[in-house]
Amino acid sequence: MNYKLYIGKISGIKIFIHWTFVLLIAWIVYNDIKAGLETIDILWSVTFVFSIFGCVTLHELGHSLTAQRYHIKTRDITLLPIGGVASLESIPEKPKEELFVALAGPAVNIVIALALLPFVHWPEALEGLGQVGGSNFLLSLLSVNLTLAVFNMIPAFPMDGGRVLRALLSYKMDRVKATRIAAGIGQILALGFVILGFYGNPFLVFIGVFIFLGAQAETKHLKSRALISGVTLRDVMMREVPLLEGSQTIRDAAQQLLDGQNKTFVVMSAGKPVGTLSHLEIVRALGEQGENASIESAMDKNLLYLDAELSLENGLRELQRSKKPLALISFQNTLLGVVDVQNVTEFLLIRSAKQK
Repeated sequence: MNYKLYIGKISGIKIFIHWTFVLLIAWIVYNDIKAGLETIDILWSVTFVFSIFGCVTLHELGHSLTAQRYHIKTRDITLLPIGGVASLESIPEKPKEELFVALAGPAVNIVIALALLPFVHWPEALEGLGQVGGSNFLLSLLSVNLTLAVFNMIPAFPMDGGRVLRALLSYKMDRVKATRIAAGIGQILALGFVILGFYGNPFLVFIGVFIFLGAQAETKHLKSRALISGVTLRDVMMREVPLLEGSQTIRDAAQQLLDGQNKTFVVMSAGKPVGTLSHLEIVRALGEQGENASIESAMDKNLLYLDAELSLENGLRELQRSKKPLALISFQNTLLGVVDVQNVTEFLLIRSAKQK
């Protein structure tokens, strides 16, 4: 099931709306009808919500386009009922780059607010405070953008302010320590939000939990990245390559699958790799073609070759991008081994245990 609706592309970045966005609109319309509002007022409310998410999209594009300047691509932007998420392929490592990328989003909201300022008719807007309508629409949108800018600058992950704080700390200390301090500050603030929420606004409890978990996830993510720092695919690859001959049958592949721990095999023909065969492809072939079908008829013929000197981080990114279960590792046109997610996970577990 596709949970996101594609709505367009800006500067090569795909924009999606999550299906739960429809529930948000339905909830707003339901509450307006329940409150006895007229149709025109309901239309203003819905238009206001779409305008807010337009500003959220521009906020995320601010991050994404700034990241592009540092050669960091954005896979897509997804709009959720609680905001937007820009899926950057990586986080800038240099403090200056992370600082600029983090500040770009709130800066967009400030620019939008300043752009709206000359068009606000203050007497009418101030008189019409409350329900969003024609008289106070621009003032309300200006206020929302200022709120988004301030809220996102809270110095806690996953807010932009947490990344700004880490970037500033990284000028004076290593990134892992900077992350630990920024995450700790964020979690203290999160507990404060939860406590205040119990005494007044329950929404603050939700924000506090969101920030606490975000700070925890950021610390865990950076520790994982520290584990693979300086590691190449040569360090991780399996040198004993699980092989099958293209002339063998699916029955032979199924038996080899049962006899060992390997989940994906390299298919050979005339001494050269010609494809890969995963356990899922074996099961599918058994059901659709029968056990006497040839391996060549079921294998994936599109091989992914990665250089042995490529960093593990970039290698994992290529594996994820290609959606292949296995990559062939070569050096100077010679096959050295293979890498899959399972043996990378085992490598990281062993490396982590050694460090402890």
